[in-house]
Amino acid sequence: MVDELDFQKMGGLVPCIVQDADTAQVLMLGYMNEEALRLTLATGRVTFYSRARGELWVKGAVSGHILELVQLSTDCDRDALLALARPLGPTCHTGAVSCFPAAPPLCTLGSLARTVEARRQADPETSYTARLLQGEPRRAAQKVGEEGVEVALAAVTQPSEELLAEAADLLYHLLVVLTLRGLSVPQVMAVLQARSNA
Repeated sequence: MVDELDFQKMGGLVPCIVQDADTAQVLMLGYMNEEALRLTLATGRVTFYSRARGELWVKGAVSGHILELVQLSTDCDRDALLALARPLGPTCHTGAVSCFPAAPPLCTLGSLARTVEARRQADPETSYTARLLQGEPRRAAQKVGEEGVEVALAAVTQPSEELLAEAADLLYHLLVVLTLRGLSVPQVMAVLQARSNA
């Protein structure tokens, strides 16, 4: 990949957009030179070239909020990069999740999945999600079935607001079941994408 990129177009640098691998939220934009790209690929930690300081910069090296690389790809002109990463904390220096102000609504599903996973070790006395994750798997599966029926009923007998509320309940319980099985939203999306390409 390093040899295929056109670093000369922008004076030895290429822009790199960083996107959350789980939520699809755009987190930041940075620049890489060849050395930063090689380090990113070798260490699995997204590394940039700081134009202001004139040196390499491992994102999160000081704060601990590193970006763990999941996948790196180039654009069609081979003069820009897209890094899919898992952030270990907020990405923006302001403490915000992203350097950009708003996440698209679909990012909420990935964020919720991350929250469900985090509840795995929570106290089941104070967390409904923890009770489902630490309890009998059949109970969580049963909740998916119950919520599916409630969605179907709301679709034909209730106002739109009730259908939306029941659909949200179903998605939440589905995320719990996926988490119980060690599966993820991106894996479900991959199945849908494969079907759409068939």
